[in-house]
Amino acid sequence: MSVLPFDQRDGFIWMNGSLVPWREAKLHVLSHGLHYASCVFEGERAYGGQIFKSTEHSERFRNSANVLDFEIPYSVAELDAAKQLVVDKNNFTDCYVRPVAWRGSEMMAVAAQNSTINTAIAVWPWPSMFNVAEKMKGIRLDIAEYRRPDPRTAPTAAKAAGLYMICTISKHRAERRGYADAMMLDWQGRVAECTGANIFFAVDGVLHTPIADCFLDGITRRTVIELARRRGIEVIERRIQPEELPNFEECFLTGTGAEVTPVSEIGPYTFKPGALSRTFVEDYSAEVRPKQQAA
Repeated sequence: MSVLPFDQRDGFIWMNGSLVPWREAKLHVLSHGLHYASCVFEGERAYGGQIFKSTEHSERFRNSANVLDFEIPYSVAELDAAKQLVVDKNNFTDCYVRPVAWRGSEMMAVAAQNSTINTAIAVWPWPSMFNVAEKMKGIRLDIAEYRRPDPRTAPTAAKAAGLYMICTISKHRAERRGYADAMMLDWQGRVAECTGANIFFAVDGVLHTPIADCFLDGITRRTVIELARRRGIEVIERRIQPEELPNFEECFLTGTGAEVTPVSEIGPYTFKPGALSRTFVEDYSAEVRPKQQAA
């Protein structure tokens, strides 16, 4: 499938406080963020022209930067306003929203305390796929070779660009093998997450999900946990061993991109997307829609 390169599109990108033409939003090849991964980002979605949980994303964005020892020079309120401005200026309704912040090109060494912190926000069309019948077929997951790192060895509480290197490698390998994605284990061999989404399992009407201590506690993950509690569905956050997978009936992923996506296979293990998966596909669809539309 042909995809228009992201540097050859039209529209506007917000960059360091101003809207600039899309094709002019550039950085220097010697930017510190490119060489040393001093870069954080967010993945968000707008539905009906409104960004879902924008403030929570802006707060996490700033917190991620703080973990990487720099401060984004815009407040949460300023970031929220800038994101909405970009959505509106590009005249999008259902779209993906990508804030990103990185150290600039003033210093080129491991230490770069005096580098300028650059911030940009881009948006592009990304229609939501809430065809329930299609989703309920489930996707197939490989099991990744790389593991999520020990939080004592990497800033796992941040949505930091460098942490996604092993995700790209793992997803490429999975796709070459005919899978849609890969499930990753943590550094101790327990179930962690997928390359860009959190994971839930279901058995006997109860949800089980790994403790988010070496990967992001995703905003979509938290949303699904809240949706479950509203329905009185028990959610158990715990350590999950790979050998437990045959005991689960259902499995689904959660994330900004994945939304709620049922899973039919993980390596040799099979699942049958059922009532709980359908419930959360439908509940999440209703939750993200602007409330005046939902009404």
